[in-house]
Amino acid sequence: MVYIAAEKREGVWKPGEYLADNPISFPFLLDEDRSVTKAYGLYHRIGTDAINIAHPATLVLNEQGVIQFIYRGMDQHDRIPVAAIMEVVKKSTK
Repeated sequence: MVYIAAEKREGVWKPGEYLADNPISFPFLLDEDRSVTKAYGLYHRIGTDAINIAHPATLVLNEQGVIQFIYRGMDQHDRIPVAAIMEVVKKSTK
C-alpha cells in the first residue's frame, strides 16, 4: 500500500509535520507538482469543495504495475469502503 497526496510538503495541511507526529507503516508520497494526479486523470483544478488538488481515489495495481481497478471520488468526502477494495484485491490475485 502506498498513499499519495497531491500537496506540497509545507502545504495547507502540512503533511511533513503530520507524519512526524503520526508515523505510518507504509510509504507516504507527495505529488507536489501534481504530475501523478494529472497522469491518472485525478486532478481537480477547481470545484465546490476543492482547489488545485486531487479527487480522492483508490487504485489497485497488479504485480506488473498495471491498473486493475480505479475508484475516483466525486468530491473530497467520496471514498470507497475498505471491504470493497479488499474484494477487488482478492479477485485480482486469483
